[in-house]
Amino acid sequence: MKKSILSIFTLLAIVACKDNTETTSKETSETEKTIIYPSDVIPFMDEWKILLGDGTYSDSLVNYAKDDFFYVENDNDTNWVVYKTPNSGVTSRTSSNTRTELGQKNHWIPEVGGKLTGRLKVKHVSTSGDARVAASYSVVVGQIHSDEGHENEPIKIFYKKFPGHTKGSVFWNYEINTDGDDNSSRWDFSTAVWGNDMSVVGDSPNTYPEEPKDGIALGEEFSYEINVYKGIMYLTFRSEGHETVKFTKNLLKSDFARKEDIPQQIWSLYAAIGRDGVERDSAYAGEINYFKQGAYNQTNGKNPEDNIVWYTGSETYNGDIAKQYANGCYSEVWFKEATVGEGTNPN
Repeated sequence: MKKSILSIFTLLAIVACKDNTETTSKETSETEKTIIYPSDVIPFMDEWKILLGDGTYSDSLVNYAKDDFFYVENDNDTNWVVYKTPNSGVTSRTSSNTRTELGQKNHWIPEVGGKLTGRLKVKHVSTSGDARVAASYSVVVGQIHSDEGHENEPIKIFYKKFPGHTKGSVFWNYEINTDGDDNSSRWDFSTAVWGNDMSVVGDSPNTYPEEPKDGIALGEEFSYEINVYKGIMYLTFRSEGHETVKFTKNLLKSDFARKEDIPQQIWSLYAAIGRDGVERDSAYAGEINYFKQGAYNQTNGKNPEDNIVWYTGSETYNGDIAKQYANGCYSEVWFKEATVGEGTNPN
């Protein structure tokens, strides 16, 4: 009799344990389902690798996220992929600036081409920096990067907003593929989309130029398309309430192959650091390139007196990322749509 009673209790315990296990498994499964990854929002993540602002690297981005750098936020029932990076952290071997940025796995030459699109809003740029420095208060949200030769950039798309201004500027830079082996004389030619180009700066470290009347505010959506087709780069920028702007740039033949071709913008902006190089006549023809997208922070703690174009003198709190985030010393960019693929005939 005692044995029978013991068996009944044992059976009941097993059933209860099984029920608890099933409940726990169900709860775990439901919890896992509520996690939304960047790859759930923008499904092209399998075509990219990423470098985060703390130096973390990953080449497997499906169901991947990292708090404070690469994650999903919901705003008005829309999910956005967040790219966030401090003024100082760990970055790539070719840059002094931190990034939380995708790097395309597939590489291509301009003659073959490719296309990158993005629909985004910039939520924050560093509020510290030197207003005389062209790169201060800015972030790159999309680019083409060369993977050989000088490893320069045929395009970088910037957003920049001075402290105290409501509106910022969107512009794109073309970096010359410098002729010869010496790349130290390279420069970027900057073209305004909405607002000003990169060359508009302050007269002193703490004075700012006039706010652009046709600029883009933090949190205001805009989109870009970089379409390289048969060696020609076609650019399209759109934002509700703003004029759609388009550009065309030949990547197979230089516009800057002679000293007399150097624009006045370059003579003025780069005079202090003596960059007056010319580009090889064939520009980026035959050179391996790839797309990048995210938040490439252009602010850093380097001394502006050493390079008044790129060294922004921004606050870095000795690399303490938490302190930088708490004190506005970071860049943050949100994307809700993006695509990558082959270049297409624009006509």
